[in-house]
Amino acid sequence: MSQVNQKVVVGLGKTGLSCARFLLQQGESVAVTDSRKEPPGLAELCTEHPGVKVCVGGFDTALLKSANELIVSPGISLQEPAIKSAVQSGVPAIGDIELFSRYISRENSHIIAITGSNGKSTVTTLVGEMLRDAGHSVTVAGNIGLPVMDVLLSGDQAEFYVLELSSFQLETTFNLAPVVATILNISPDHLDRYDDIDGYIEAKQRIYDGCEIAVVNNNDANTMPSVSGDARLVTFGGASDDATYRIQTVSGEQTIVRGDSALMPLHEMALADGHNVLNALAGLSIAHQVGVPDVSMVETLRTFSGLAHRCEFIRALHGVSWINDSKGTNVGATISAISGVSQAYPGGLILIAGGDGKGASFDDLAAVVKQHVNCVVLIGADAPLIELALGKSCNLYHAISMEDAVTQSYCLASGTGAVLLSPACASFDMFSGYEDRGRQFVESINLLTDKLSETGELLNV
Repeated sequence: MSQVNQKVVVGLGKTGLSCARFLLQQGESVAVTDSRKEPPGLAELCTEHPGVKVCVGGFDTALLKSANELIVSPGISLQEPAIKSAVQSGVPAIGDIELFSRYISRENSHIIAITGSNGKSTVTTLVGEMLRDAGHSVTVAGNIGLPVMDVLLSGDQAEFYVLELSSFQLETTFNLAPVVATILNISPDHLDRYDDIDGYIEAKQRIYDGCEIAVVNNNDANTMPSVSGDARLVTFGGASDDATYRIQTVSGEQTIVRGDSALMPLHEMALADGHNVLNALAGLSIAHQVGVPDVSMVETLRTFSGLAHRCEFIRALHGVSWINDSKGTNVGATISAISGVSQAYPGGLILIAGGDGKGASFDDLAAVVKQHVNCVVLIGADAPLIELALGKSCNLYHAISMEDAVTQSYCLASGTGAVLLSPACASFDMFSGYEDRGRQFVESINLLTDKLSETGELLNV
């Protein structure tokens, strides 16, 4: 027998736990189901709410069909047979972002929504910093790490909520209606979940539903809203005069300009590497739309140096720089990282790549690797696919672990280049996440440094 108005949270982990906690706080009847026998967050939920019905080790079809509504965690596909069957029987399915949109007060708060294949964490964080530096109260949440329902649970209210949203979250979002929304860029990703790139783009495009201002990338037609609506369009990037913020040569220097005003030379930005120029332009364009003055945003750009695991300089070792781009989880991200980093390292790059490719093609890597990379050290499940795609673009090597990859890279590197970890893949075949992969990269570098120091080979660090 079905329970009256019961909501079923599908999938635990950080997002599912936050949704269950919030709904229970609201006095809702809640049940939870997960395909895993011991999902993350299970112990906390059972301790805090011992009376909640929990079905683990598989999705309970009868439970799902008895629900008043499903709250589906973003890591779970709506095509899962039990979920699909429940939806087909008339049970609505939403996600955490849609739930957030129902309860957040719009009277004194504004939502800025950011998605894209690459750079979304950097731009989301940058926009948050720009708003804070201008004196506003800000909460940065979503796919970036802080679940949006934890924000509501805290009871704190901010002027601005800057949300990083994944395509998975957007699949189950219907009424977010942000004041500003953007798709930063599109490159093939998550093709193990979507039938093709069009399905992925369609999910991303949902971010524009009901938005007031759509900020789009002049260099990427797929970021343009596919359905004409009432949103005002603002562009960034490229050299065209219609871009709100663009790059122009002023007094012989590459400079960020708006209209006829030169704002700052690029070399004054703390964000290093060429691919971050577009991230900066996107951040400026978004924050400008909600009233942040140029003078304040420029000061933020002078101090904001980026995120951990995103083209993060670790150290120099015998003249070779080590750079952690573990957050480069798709081909587009790795192409951007190689193109940006290579400008500073004429000695060429050693690239550590590989992992779970999520069904994507690696063919587009070949051209940039041939131009900028001396050697590639491959790790992970899809190393053979990357090797096939790269062909004779450069010398290829295989490693069985991160420590092995770092040791091989040190032996291959010249004294004027860099070793770049930018896997073009997800991490879950070998690591608990991209953060764990990045940490193991740094730990392996430190271990190598210690070994070289003990043997007396370390001369310049």
